[in-house]
Amino acid sequence: MSIETTSAEAKTAAGVAISAANPGTGETTPTGTQSVQLITRRRIIFAFLSASLMLGMAVWLIQILAHDGFGILDFLLLACFLTYVPWIAIGFWNSAIGFFFMNLVKNPVPKITPVVLKANDGDPVFVRSAITMTVRNEDPARAFARLRVIKKSLDKTGQADKFDFFVLSDTNRDDVAKLEQAAADAWAKEFPGVSKLYYRRRDSNVGYKAGNIRDFCERWGKNYELMVPLDADSIMTGETIVRMVRIHQANPRLGILQSLIVGMPSSSFFARVYQFGMRHGLRAYISGYAWWHADCGLFWGHNTTIRIQPFYEYCKLPLLPGKPPFGGHILSHDHIEAMMMRRAGFEVRVIPEEAGSFEETPPTLLDFEARDVRWANGNLQYLKLLNMPGLQPVSWIQLLMAIQMFIGQGAVVLFAILAALALAIAPASSAETFPVWSALGFYALFIFLFIAPRIFGVFDALWRSAARYGGVARLFLGGAIDMAFTFVHAPLQMFAASYFMVAALFGRKTKWDGQQRDGYRVPWKAAAKTFMPHTILGLGLLLFVLLVSPQSAIWFVPFVFGLIVVIPFAVYTSDTRLGAWAERNRFCAMPEEFDMPEEIRAVQATAA
Repeated sequence: MSIETTSAEAKTAAGVAISAANPGTGETTPTGTQSVQLITRRRIIFAFLSASLMLGMAVWLIQILAHDGFGILDFLLLACFLTYVPWIAIGFWNSAIGFFFMNLVKNPVPKITPVVLKANDGDPVFVRSAITMTVRNEDPARAFARLRVIKKSLDKTGQADKFDFFVLSDTNRDDVAKLEQAAADAWAKEFPGVSKLYYRRRDSNVGYKAGNIRDFCERWGKNYELMVPLDADSIMTGETIVRMVRIHQANPRLGILQSLIVGMPSSSFFARVYQFGMRHGLRAYISGYAWWHADCGLFWGHNTTIRIQPFYEYCKLPLLPGKPPFGGHILSHDHIEAMMMRRAGFEVRVIPEEAGSFEETPPTLLDFEARDVRWANGNLQYLKLLNMPGLQPVSWIQLLMAIQMFIGQGAVVLFAILAALALAIAPASSAETFPVWSALGFYALFIFLFIAPRIFGVFDALWRSAARYGGVARLFLGGAIDMAFTFVHAPLQMFAASYFMVAALFGRKTKWDGQQRDGYRVPWKAAAKTFMPHTILGLGLLLFVLLVSPQSAIWFVPFVFGLIVVIPFAVYTSDTRLGAWAERNRFCAMPEEFDMPEEIRAVQATAA
């Protein structure tokens, strides 16, 4: 099956965007729920704030670099900084605006996502929806157990007869496929009649996950108005699903409605610390993001509701020219599908609320990096899509930011290497004129901006109720551990993206396969095999700086420390005994561990 987009299709989509982007007078968004003038004003404010911060930091860095003249190395250092700084500047203002808006504005969610106002809790559900779970070599018992929990949760809403379930398998292992089929047969016996489950296995995973979903749309899409895509580790409560369906059916020009996905309680130490930081920081960040993105919102590809007809008609992914890793089928499909949906005149919105939408975090650094590299591959494919016709200006900015997310990480690694080289060739007199205090101030501001989303997140959680996290002491202790964890983990992500980009030039490919969901201790040998390049760079860079300018080594420690300790870090943060201790003592605990939803309790019971 080919998913190539013809030039005629592209022109049709572009034409639809022009004619349907703002039905009626063009003074409101397609759903008629928000003023275009208001959104434009917000975007101008955000652009001014972000540009001012980036410009101010760039001028400051130029003054530091030019203390002894401005040569080619200085220019390259500035270029690296300018490549990365949009990420932290935009991230800072997303979190700052989100924090203040969500805590100081009365009833903030409808002002950010006004489509929610058209639906009421008591509205009858009259559209049919398909709940789809895409799997590939996953544990069938685990995946079907989650669907069973969702089904029983839906039953309690009284609306279960409006939903059917689909397990869309791309499994290429016959032993796993037999277990999938057996689980589907068992479902049919357990739940005869309404809420049927359909099991389909493709012979080939053409187009990866996006191709899997498109195959569903071709076969069954005409039977349903909405679909609720899930990953194999997803959980959504029936109440949340029904609420999102009600919002969708009340807004015919709403194409995609994304829930705010949070991490489930985990017994993995690595996952607990990572998702603790993500959990308290995500609401403020996404709220600020949605404040100015508005109808061109986020889409993560799962735990969402999608209007099938425009998705099938207008969101067919192009086949990229060239060979993998940058050509062929698109790996990171969600950003592109959201842009195409908005281009077709349908809104894409996110609800910035923590409400009944969960996923699992990779249990170890090894699994996290494998996923991150796959995302890097997918996002870098977007370089071939920058000339897509008919995109909204904000959608084009989203495309650039998705690319810059990983290229910027590579720029930080290159900045560190170039800075070390600059020390080696700098004249002796350079140290005497170097503006130490100015550089320290710049460094401190950079680090603050980098961790600001987490700081805003801690205070957002404190403002609402620290009791949800076990009290003020537990919240601040978890926040402090998360900060320390971030200083170790962030350079590892940066190097992983850089290493992949270099390897990709020599044809390295990524693949989509089953993912490890349960915690386990990473063997020393496996950690060394994966992370030895990180260690070599960290030690090599530090030793080089110690040789050429020992007094400058302290400036490099925040970057090289994580690279040097990565192997023991990967092993010890995966230790199941440490994870069990953290879970038992509610160390970096999620709010759901103190007030556990019935659905999460049911998932944990099936895993016991």
